Amino acid sequence: MTLALRMRWVDLAFLHWQVPLAALRPLVPEPLELDVFQGTAWIGVTPFRMTKVRPLLAPPIPTANDFPELNVRTYVRHGRWSGVYFFSLDAASKIAVKAARAATNLPYFHARMKQRRVKDEVHYESRRTRGGALAAEFRARYRPTGAVFQSEPGSLEHWLTERYCLFVTRRGGLSRVDIEHDRWPLQPASADVEVNTVALAAGIELPAEKPHVCFSRQLDVVAHLPVSAD
Repeated sequence: MTLALRMRWVDLAFLHWQVPLAALRPLVPEPLELDVFQGTAWIGVTPFRMTKVRPLLAPPIPTANDFPELNVRTYVRHGRWSGVYFFSLDAASKIAVKAARAATNLPYFHARMKQRRVKDEVHYESRRTRGGALAAEFRARYRPTGAVFQSEPGSLEHWLTERYCLFVTRRGGLSRVDIEHDRWPLQPASADVEVNTVALAAGIELPAEKPHVCFSRQLDVVAHLPVSAD
């Protein structure tokens, strides 16, 4: 297995909403099964900052090693693998967006983004700028509200976060990207979401209720190159 990238994810919020299975099935490629928790599908919106991004055994690339990123995701299964399926990934680095699209075919988009920490609270803004893409905007403040914990197997938090691969359609087939990291150091959290149209841009209408929120201060990650999922 060939290593691709090392990175650190910083000040990450997991914002999750329950959504009907019927709303997601047309949006997820047919080889993938929708994964559910107690019969319910979930959509995640995850704002964070990518830092220390570099290819293995190579120096960091200027303007592509420290930038905000924002993902819209759901959860899927294929064979013995349970993983993540991304509807979109917005990033503030044009170089990173182009490189990720070329290497993985993930739906990356360039966006104008701001992320800053004010004491324990993170202020986050994103507005998609890629020509031809549907408008997508996100603006929120989020903060941890309790002590660090590791999720227990069988819990919703474990099911939402402890996933070690993602799937993408690529070159006419299905590919899997494996990732490595320690278990998430999570904290209970709250969020004030002012604007959120990133899921709607992917064809997903989120419910009106507040999301389930968890926070993580940082996590080191290794991402591998895509391999065939067949």
